[in-house]
Amino acid sequence: KMMSSKIPVLSTTVMRGVLVSKFGDPDVLEVRRDLPIPKTQANEVLVKVAAVGVNPVDTYIRAGKYARLPNLPYVPGNDMCGTVVFAGADVTSIKEGDRVASFMHVKSGAYAEYCVVNADWLVRLPENFDFLKGAAVGTPYFTAYRALFTKAKATPSDIVLVHGASGGVGVAACQFAISQGITVYGTAGSEEGMKVVRSAGAKDAFNHREEGYTAKIMKATGGKGPDIIIEMLSNVNLNKDLEMLAPRGKIVIVGCRGPIEINPRLLMGKESCIEGVGLFATPQEDFSNMSKIITAGLKQGWLDPAIGVQFSLNSVQQAHKELIHNKGSKGKMVLIL
Repeated sequence: KMMSSKIPVLSTTVMRGVLVSKFGDPDVLEVRRDLPIPKTQANEVLVKVAAVGVNPVDTYIRAGKYARLPNLPYVPGNDMCGTVVFAGADVTSIKEGDRVASFMHVKSGAYAEYCVVNADWLVRLPENFDFLKGAAVGTPYFTAYRALFTKAKATPSDIVLVHGASGGVGVAACQFAISQGITVYGTAGSEEGMKVVRSAGAKDAFNHREEGYTAKIMKATGGKGPDIIIEMLSNVNLNKDLEMLAPRGKIVIVGCRGPIEINPRLLMGKESCIEGVGLFATPQEDFSNMSKIITAGLKQGWLDPAIGVQFSLNSVQQAHKELIHNKGSKGKMVLIL
């Protein structure tokens, strides 16, 4: 009996997972069936993964175009959802059988049948919570909360524009804004995407692939422009955002795929401001607070992740290709194990 509380008893020592041995195109993602099941320390848990959220950052890291790169070879992914099969000796907050979602500091990578995570970096999900939705909680909800409230300090009197609102972070930002009585508008790149944005509670949605969509946004805000813009693709939209922004407004950059030329004069006249958000820079106590709020929101139902395209783990290369050549997000992309 003593032994079994220290060591997880599994029927096998190997698992299926995705391994990256060199940085590059999606074809470097290799599905293997012989990866060792990772070992847990006293403060960690072993999770049987049910579904994995695919984030743009996964594609940047895989391509080797990111500030923080893992040592090769590595198993990608930070956002998974599954069932705890083993909790280390020092873990008190989580027990075996709990449904959990991860969002960072996944020690062994999420694109696999099992993964190990420090118990402090897990969100406990309500019982019976849909695993697909669980995979869409992690990075998107923490990023959206941090962008909207920690960085932009949004209040009910603000008008918020979520640029790229139909993806994982965008939907989360809309739901958080609505929960606080904030007026929110969103953009998307397709009709289906605009439907997702409206169903997330936005007052209206605009197609950012359409000529002149910014004029429509200005009209919707009574000519004043949004007070806060949450920006998912700053290398395309940043200068337009600066033109639209209300006086003393704030742009929070969540996503970027390269450089852009802007005119800083647009910042001066309005005394506006640009902020960046990166989960890796977030202090632990902020995570604990966000975790409580997100857990409560999921339980009460005012946070409800939207699921987009689903792929099996074996189709991981296809998933990455589709994420890069995005034709317009419709919820969160998920890999199913």
